[in-house]
Amino acid sequence: MSRSRSRERGWPADPEPLPSPVWDNHTHLESVLAFDVPHDAGADGGRRTLEDHLGRAAAAGVTALVQVGCDVDAIGWTDALLRAHPDGLAGVRLLGAVAIHPNEAVLHARVLEVAPDGLDPALDPRHDLDLDAAIARVAEVARTNPRVRAVGETGLDHFRAGPRGREVQVAAFRAHVALAKELGLALQIHDRDAHAEVLEVLERDGAPERTVFHCFSGDAEMARLCADRGWYLSFAGPVTFGANDELRAALRAVPLDRVLVETDAPYLTAHPLRGRPNAPYLLGLTVRRVAAERGVGLDVLCRTLSATSEAVYGPA
Repeated sequence: MSRSRSRERGWPADPEPLPSPVWDNHTHLESVLAFDVPHDAGADGGRRTLEDHLGRAAAAGVTALVQVGCDVDAIGWTDALLRAHPDGLAGVRLLGAVAIHPNEAVLHARVLEVAPDGLDPALDPRHDLDLDAAIARVAEVARTNPRVRAVGETGLDHFRAGPRGREVQVAAFRAHVALAKELGLALQIHDRDAHAEVLEVLERDGAPERTVFHCFSGDAEMARLCADRGWYLSFAGPVTFGANDELRAALRAVPLDRVLVETDAPYLTAHPLRGRPNAPYLLGLTVRRVAAERGVGLDVLCRTLSATSEAVYGPA
């Protein structure tokens, strides 16, 4: 591989700062830190520290974020991070969300079947906990850590679950919905190839007052339905991808105060950096595309996004 190709795999350069602060309402910092960029990836390559990532985020205008821990190990990491830094770190205020991800729920239930993704399931030591015990861990952290403001990401993933796994996912999803309502927390939803089934659970059980579709992937009709029910749609890097005209139509179909933004870092890096590692400091790429699609000034959008984020998660 040429040196220029290797350089493209490293951490992207710092972007132009946003005119007003925004929140990254869904990111996975423990996975960002574990992202081992090749050491030959140019001057901006190599592994970075948490303080470095957060300092870059603050300089770019991302001054608050929701750290999402959605497996047992990440839940513990998130709990410890928030307790260690109640006033934030490197200019960024830190909030949290905790849950057992739907694909993790299947493994805690010891359902080992090949799903549409075609992959063989693999258990890790954390899956020695049964599903009830894993969800109890979510509840414990959510109840005792005041910096945890959401239950998530939870939901359904038909791409990575077969028939038995999907039954487990529904049961786990319903338990998380009930927990969010019990504790008065927001709910962050993972919905992959399961739009109708996710909506069915929410309609049947009753959604929490503040419900967020993380990395929204539905069409304009689904977007309008969600907005009509007072739910929030969070847009990530895919809204910038060239082929996603339907997703951009969904963005344009809802009131601006139902819109949130996220990185889902280290995944889903926005265009034109798709394929490179993602981190909260790159959120502005998505924010700028949202502003263009909505035909609003960048400063107006940033202020609206921050107000909406605080309405959902409380003050940072």
